[in-house]
Amino acid sequence: MKEILEKKIEEALSSLQRSGVLPLFPLPQIRVERPKDEQFGEYTANIALIIAKESKKIPLEVAQMIRQELSCEEVEKVEVVKPGHINFHASQKTLAASLEKILEEGRSFGSSDKGKGARVSNEFISANPTGPLSVGNGRGGFYADTLSNILRKSGYEVTNEYYVNDAGEQIMKLGHSVLADSEAVYGGEYIEQLALRNQEKTVEETGRWAAAFILEEMIKKTLHEKMRVDFDTFTSEKEDIVEKGYVEKAIALLKEKNFTYESEGALWLHTKDFGDDKDRVLVKKDGITTYFASDCGYILQKIDRGFDHIIEVWGADHHGYVARFRAAAGMLGFSGKIDFILVQLVKVVKEGKEVRMSKRAGNVVTVDELIEKVGHDVARFFFLMYAPETHMNFDLSLAEERSQKNPVFYVQYAYARLCSILRKAEVEGFRETAGDPSLLVHPKERALIRELSFFPELIEIVADDFSVHRLPQYAMRVADALHSFYDECRVLDTENKPLSAARLKLIRAGKIVLGETLSLMGIEAPERM
Repeated sequence: MKEILEKKIEEALSSLQRSGVLPLFPLPQIRVERPKDEQFGEYTANIALIIAKESKKIPLEVAQMIRQELSCEEVEKVEVVKPGHINFHASQKTLAASLEKILEEGRSFGSSDKGKGARVSNEFISANPTGPLSVGNGRGGFYADTLSNILRKSGYEVTNEYYVNDAGEQIMKLGHSVLADSEAVYGGEYIEQLALRNQEKTVEETGRWAAAFILEEMIKKTLHEKMRVDFDTFTSEKEDIVEKGYVEKAIALLKEKNFTYESEGALWLHTKDFGDDKDRVLVKKDGITTYFASDCGYILQKIDRGFDHIIEVWGADHHGYVARFRAAAGMLGFSGKIDFILVQLVKVVKEGKEVRMSKRAGNVVTVDELIEKVGHDVARFFFLMYAPETHMNFDLSLAEERSQKNPVFYVQYAYARLCSILRKAEVEGFRETAGDPSLLVHPKERALIRELSFFPELIEIVADDFSVHRLPQYAMRVADALHSFYDECRVLDTENKPLSAARLKLIRAGKIVLGETLSLMGIEAPERM
């Protein structure tokens, strides 16, 4: 309906210009949006306000002209309100068709071929294999995993990637820490446990053994068992980038393109010419390649693997790496799209005070500990509620609440209630197959259909701007609409079976949409609570 209305408004304006009622000027992109208040209809447009200056008329007059020119069977009423908004109220036929579309398409409702099979590398978490995953890693991980689900539903071919930094100085630092010598850096109970297990001799051997152990026995188990986040590939800096020659190939290519120069005995890259704040070193004067050189090798490897789009989900402390990464990608010949999402810090708080859970990981609150305390679904939902660029206080008191005050349980209870109604309907012999959606004229019924029908548009928005936090917000709005509908509209009524059949269709549609929303977020949709 959104696209139809936008096209109709554009046609109306073009007609007004052709007839000379409005002067000729380039029309801006027409946008209709959902109003915050449902009393203003299903959609609203402010185009009259936008073109008021060019039209040389007051917005209210322009809006009235557009309304008179519009012909759209999808709406039953078009109203103009001050200072010039045009509100559209969907016809009962349109809402009924939307409901039938949900039931017909089932869990594929909202899917599209928007991405047209474009190959996307979504790299996230990529924490050094030097310790357990923190709550910050959890926040970025849940966000990116959900984003991948949305992109796949939108027709993209997505690869979840974890880049393992196992070729840098941190491996030596880990070795020193396990050996508890004077150069130890990492601390915590897990280091003590590694020290007891260690049978290696040199610092490097100890570091490599410890990193491999942490990756396999801590990080991967946390990802799969606790976070329920699965990766398609773990790319080893040492094995897949350095030892396979990608760093050398990248440096050679950059030299060949005359993007490098030598100064003070080191090899530099002209990143400043491509948007960075300064040039960066690729090879130090002692002949050792830098971490940035490995990044260049990794970018080249992604180019070789044929990706059209690269997404990098990093901690906010890596903001300084964005410009150099983008510069290197351009120099190496990547012509696709690159998006960077910088995830801000998380504080776990209870009653206004920051919480430290244990000494298992030194001063770090691990995502394992948080999930053990509040559960996977609660942890994931809470993290997803906030846009990644915002600082977040994780409210432990609310997360531990096992009632509808907790937004996760509120949404899950709405889904369980839908399942309960459908079970009861089956037991009592009600059937929704013959239900007529045109009977659903109650304001609460219309509001619920309106909310459910928005789902495909929501998916498209999130696939465009990566605003994953819209999903839990939407889930709560659907739950609100469901609870409100149920409170005012009796579903199973033996005295009005045709209306019951129609309402059962609405219940089933609600189950489809809310279930798919929870699934995309990676959260359980319980049939009983």
